[in-house]
Amino acid sequence: MLRSRPKSGPRSGPTLPETVVFQLLGRRRLGRGRFLTFERSYHVAGDGAWMARDQVHHPGSAVVVPWDGERVHLISQFRAPAGRVLLELPAGKLDVAGEPPEATAARECAEELGLRPGKVTLLHRCYTSPGYTDEISWVYLAEDLEEVPAQPQGIEEVASTKVAMTLEEIARAFETGTIEDAKTILGIYALRSRL
Repeated sequence: MLRSRPKSGPRSGPTLPETVVFQLLGRRRLGRGRFLTFERSYHVAGDGAWMARDQVHHPGSAVVVPWDGERVHLISQFRAPAGRVLLELPAGKLDVAGEPPEATAARECAEELGLRPGKVTLLHRCYTSPGYTDEISWVYLAEDLEEVPAQPQGIEEVASTKVAMTLEEIARAFETGTIEDAKTILGIYALRSRL
């Protein structure tokens, strides 16, 4: 049976176990949206076992943790798939050709919150939900924040509310389940680890 170490993951730290490698046999497009592609892929293992998986292709996203040294700046906005308002970090799709993820993070921070970062530092990179999508989120720390006019994009951002919270207030929001968004939980955890 073919075995290999995963190609991505931490650069240092614990050794990852060897895993079975599945070879891609082919793909079939099932549909396409504005920026997502839905397809079925077919894979085979070294022992001949095969599988079909439905997946969503996503261009990737940039998440920004705006930190002014005392508070994290978040946005409270309606999310249609969740059917309600969520408290989350600013984020956006990597949908501008040639724009690196750190530039997307800085742009989203300015557009959504009216805060332009003077310094943007990569905190982490992660798959958002690898069971069904290839979306990778790049999580950045934004510091040296300068107030600029916000430029909300879309009806949800126009109707959103800006929220600034200390790390202690965020910890209480975690305890009460007020913050449920995974990228926000990861971003705050990465910030706390860095501090």
